[in-house]
Amino acid sequence: MSTHFFSDTAALTGRSLTHIVRSMDTIITTAVTPIAMMLMFVYVFGGAINTGTDNYVNYLLPGILLITVASGIAYTAFRLFIDMQGGIFERFQSMPIARSSVLWAHVLTSLVANLVSIAVVVLVALLMGFRSGAGLPAWLAVAGILVLFTLALTWLAVIPGLTAKSVDGASAFSYPLIFLPFLSSAFVPTETMPGPLRWFAENQPVTSIVDTIRALLAQQPVGTDIWVALGWCVGILVITYYFAMAAYRRKIS
Repeated sequence: MSTHFFSDTAALTGRSLTHIVRSMDTIITTAVTPIAMMLMFVYVFGGAINTGTDNYVNYLLPGILLITVASGIAYTAFRLFIDMQGGIFERFQSMPIARSSVLWAHVLTSLVANLVSIAVVVLVALLMGFRSGAGLPAWLAVAGILVLFTLALTWLAVIPGLTAKSVDGASAFSYPLIFLPFLSSAFVPTETMPGPLRWFAENQPVTSIVDTIRALLAQQPVGTDIWVALGWCVGILVITYYFAMAAYRRKIS
């Protein structure tokens, strides 16, 4: 990739971030849903759920962070769809800019917006009693996993953003992703689930990612979970990037 690509991506990312700053309700709305879930599960259901820990918010937070990302990427698909329908892409094609920088700008904007939403959720969790003795390396590892997860899901969001026929269709794909953590170890240990559901929960990507983040924050051994989590994140990222770029090339051809 050339310097031309990086400068174009930086300029277009600045454009997208400006839109978000002028409409902060996007980040607020993204954070409200996971915060509401966290409040409900901790204060309504927390006393009835046995996770083997005294502080349920510590157990719950990793799953809530993934739900935050799943909620946020819907806006990426929405903004991309609006740009496609508004003719912005055609205008950019008539300019001497790197074509892929248009998509990367949306992806990087999603990354920044989701990281801000995650920070807001963590702050609320701290107010609710979340505590971690993890050091800087563990927190950096958690941040790295969340960045990879966000990039993977954002490139997934690019596909409906480019191919959807309506605004609702562009963002509706995120609903199953928000629901997926409920079928994992995010809220309760998988040992409490019936056979087929337990098998699915233990072999889907969310469980390994949640377990890795939880172990890092609790200063516990991560075992092989971290490699499984990284494998899922990188695998999804590579596959979705390929199909997103293929869809983009079809759109601009």
